[in-house]
Amino acid sequence: MDEAADERVEAPGGLGGLGGPGRPPRPGIRGIGGPIFVLEHAQDLVTVVVGLALVILAAILLVSGIADFVHVLLSTRISDKSVVAAATTLLDEVLLVLILVEVVHTVVLSLRSHRLVAQPFIIVGLVAVIRKILFVLSEEKLPGAPVLALLIAMVAVFILGLIAVNRFDRAEDPDSAGP
Repeated sequence: MDEAADERVEAPGGLGGLGGPGRPPRPGIRGIGGPIFVLEHAQDLVTVVVGLALVILAAILLVSGIADFVHVLLSTRISDKSVVAAATTLLDEVLLVLILVEVVHTVVLSLRSHRLVAQPFIIVGLVAVIRKILFVLSEEKLPGAPVLALLIAMVAVFILGLIAVNRFDRAEDPDSAGP
């Protein structure tokens, strides 16, 4: 072997040592590129399995919620209270499915970019707070003003967080055009 060949640390698939795709490996670290390659792909595999499990769970929850809604409407004497209760339960489950779909979206973004993106987590938090507000307001006994104030403040914080993340992402993206 020549000396130039000894200097290269090539991971399987031609990704190049620790330098990443298209970058030369870092000098001084030998033989670690292969295990990192394997760990990255194992992480991707686990992430895909988690994403698939979340999609299956979301589908089961959605079908179950719709079935329960139809069952309540068909099996009981229809009254305003039964329809409102069944609709509230269905809305709660649909919002939970929306949260799961947003988490799956985050998993997909993580797989594509290999970095964690904050915006989907903020959206999940916002939907969760809205879900809690709807659940609290649907109960017969209304909560106190401090509870509602806290929930409304949480919505405001999540919205401000979304605005901040969008502005910082736009400022960091050199391809973005605008002020």
